[in-house]
Amino acid sequence: MTRSRSDLVWIPTFAILVAFAVPWPLWGVDRVVAGLPVWIWWHVAWLGLCAALFALFVRSGAWERGMGRWAADPVDGTGNGVVDRGGDRR
Repeated sequence: MTRSRSDLVWIPTFAILVAFAVPWPLWGVDRVVAGLPVWIWWHVAWLGLCAALFALFVRSGAWERGMGRWAADPVDGTGNGVVDRGGDRR
C-alpha cells in the first residue's frame, strides 16, 4: 500500500503523543493548581489534544486509507457506500 505524504505526517504526530503521555517534565513537581496537582492538568490538556488530533486524523480520510477503505466511491465520488481494495461495494 502506498501512502501519501499527508498520511506520513500522522506517524510522527502520534509517536510524539505517545511519548508525552507521561508528563516527563513534571516528575518531582509538587505544585497544585486549582486544587489538583499540575500533572493532572497535564493529562487533561494531553487528552484534549489527543481528541482534537484524532478528529483531524479521521476527517482527513487517513483513517479510511490506513484501514484499506475509502469513504467515497472512486467511480462516482458520491460516498454512498464503502469500497474495499477488491472493488466490492458494501
